[in-house]
Amino acid sequence: MKRRFVRSASPFEERYGFSRAVRVGEMIRVAGTAPIPQDGAPTPHGPFDQMMLCGTIALAAIEELGGTAAGVVRTRMYITDAAFADEVGRAHRQLFDQSTPPATMVVVAALLDPAWKVEIEVDALAG
Repeated sequence: MKRRFVRSASPFEERYGFSRAVRVGEMIRVAGTAPIPQDGAPTPHGPFDQMMLCGTIALAAIEELGGTAAGVVRTRMYITDAAFADEVGRAHRQLFDQSTPPATMVVVAALLDPAWKVEIEVDALAG
């Protein structure tokens, strides 16, 4: 089956050998997406702004592969402090309210960059 890939500005994609997203058939899977601004700007500070950036990056990859926010069928959110849950959840609602996907939010000890408060994974259907 044919695969289509999308890359983003993350330096980790080249370094660690992965793509931002892949489409196989009608399924689109977006890799763990951290709040790495595409223009090289500093990472936003707050959990809401970080989640909005993560979602924007993930949705751009989905759209590049022929999907939309309405086609999102699952999300996973990794946060570094339970105190961030409400802000991250509020951003999630704003980003994915069209599809109200099943979602998981997990508190983790740390993410790759200490400045990151949230990272997300997204699955969507194309078309």
